[in-house]
Amino acid sequence: MLPYVIAFFAFLTALIFIAAVYFSKIVLYMRTHNDLDIFLAEAEARKFDKDVYERLTKQEVRIDSPMGYPLHAVFIPAPGPASSRKTVILAHGVTSSHSGMIKYMDLFLPRGFNVLAYDHRRHGKSGGTTTTYGLYEKLDLKACVDWVFEKTGPESVIGIFGESMGAATALQHAAIDSRAAFYIADCPYSDFTEQLKYRLRIEYRLPAFPLIPIVSFVAWLRSGFRFGAASPIRTLHKVEVPVLFIHGTEDTYIPKEMSVDLYEKKEGVKGLYLAPNADHAEAYWKNKEEYNQIVGQFLEGIGVIKPQLQKAQAE
Repeated sequence: MLPYVIAFFAFLTALIFIAAVYFSKIVLYMRTHNDLDIFLAEAEARKFDKDVYERLTKQEVRIDSPMGYPLHAVFIPAPGPASSRKTVILAHGVTSSHSGMIKYMDLFLPRGFNVLAYDHRRHGKSGGTTTTYGLYEKLDLKACVDWVFEKTGPESVIGIFGESMGAATALQHAAIDSRAAFYIADCPYSDFTEQLKYRLRIEYRLPAFPLIPIVSFVAWLRSGFRFGAASPIRTLHKVEVPVLFIHGTEDTYIPKEMSVDLYEKKEGVKGLYLAPNADHAEAYWKNKEEYNQIVGQFLEGIGVIKPQLQKAQAE
C-alpha cells in the first residue's frame, strides 16, 4: 500500500510542478500584440482620428532603463507656439503598446500638456525579457519621469496616466517617487496575487492554493519576480500625491471593487469615477464626454490647470 501512496504523491507533485512551470511562463511571457496592429485596430475602431494624429509633431525617443535595456517612447509637444512645461506620461496595459494610449491624448493635448507615451519592457519596441506587472516596470516609469524633467526643466509639472497594468505600475511608482503632481489610474488591479486568484478561478476553475504560491516561486527563480511584490494597495500608504481612480462598472477582467478598495485605502486628495456600461479599459470609450469632464474637474481641483482655461480648452 505504501508504495502506491508514495507513487501517488510523487505523481501529484510532478503534476503541480509542471503546472507551475506552465503558468509561470504565461505570466512572465504573456503574448504581446504588434504595435502597428494595435495602431491600425484602434484607428479602425475610431478610438482616435488617424489623420489628426499623423499631423501632430512627434519625436521618437529612446530612454535607457536602469534594468539595462532601451525603452521606446513617443514625445508629442502641446500645440501652440510656446513650449509647455506640463507633461503627462501614458502607461499602457499588458499585451498592448504606446499606440493603445493614443486615444487618451485628447484629454491632455488640448489642455496644454505635452504627452510622452512609452512601451513597457517586453512590449512594443522596448527591450526587456519578462513582464513583472510593476516590479521592474515602476523603475522604467521612473526613468521616463527623469527624461521628462531633463527635457522640460526641473520646475516642470508631470502627471502620470495609466491603464490596467499601466495604472497598477503607476501606483507602484508613486510609492517610490514623489515628483509627479498627479496620477490617474484607469482599471488597475489592487494586488497582482489577488488578480491571479480571480483569473485562475474564472478562466481555469482552479483553486489558488497550492498553485499560486508555487507558480510565484518558480517565477521568482526564472526572473526575480515574486507575485507579492506587485501590490499597489500594500504601498498606497506611501502615496501622498492626488490620485483619480477610474473603473468600468461592467469590467469582467479586473473587478471594479479593486479600484474601490484602492480609493478607500488612499489618504489625502483623491477621486473615484465608476464609468457606467464599460468593460475592461472601456471607461473612456463608452463615456467620453463624462470622462473628459471628470478628468478636467480633477485637474482643476488640484490646481494643475486654471478653471477658465480648462473650460475653454475642453469645449
